[in-house]
Amino acid sequence: MKYTFLSLLIVSSLVWTAATPSETSLRPDIALQLANVNVGDQAPELAYQNPNGDIMKLSDLRGKVVLIDFWASWCGPCRMENPNVVRIYTEYKDKKYTAGKGFEIYSVSLDQAKDRWVQAIEKDGLVWANHVSDLRGWKAQGAALYGVNAIPMTFLVDGNGKVIAKGLRGAQLEAALKSLLK
Repeated sequence: MKYTFLSLLIVSSLVWTAATPSETSLRPDIALQLANVNVGDQAPELAYQNPNGDIMKLSDLRGKVVLIDFWASWCGPCRMENPNVVRIYTEYKDKKYTAGKGFEIYSVSLDQAKDRWVQAIEKDGLVWANHVSDLRGWKAQGAALYGVNAIPMTFLVDGNGKVIAKGLRGAQLEAALKSLLK
């Protein structure tokens, strides 16, 4: 009985393995998902289209403290956090920092539907100019490059392009910005 069960288990696992295609050998974007950006790393370049179709680069914001904010219109926690992000942006965008001149947000949407993405920007009052998406949802290249597997997810970058914090929201984000003030 013991050997019959063990034999059945081995045979079924072999059949299942043979019937399941190997995704990692066929999909290079899976390998990218293993990438991870940590505090102290240089922030990898992001360059995607804004709602008007223009390419916006993260590097264009070099010299400022930048919050890279991965979010989506369909993400409840993201939408609940947006009022905090708007308030913090409004309060801190024109301040002087030891790590950069001013504060900007570079929003990376994991949406697939452009109309929902644009409606969420308007409805939530996301007043900053830097909104981008490749409209690939969870297959977004930027999310894979930064190792994002849950949203909202943020990376705070100094004026030299170095990641100085990650995963900040609400009071933690505000405290980090205050600590960087001149």
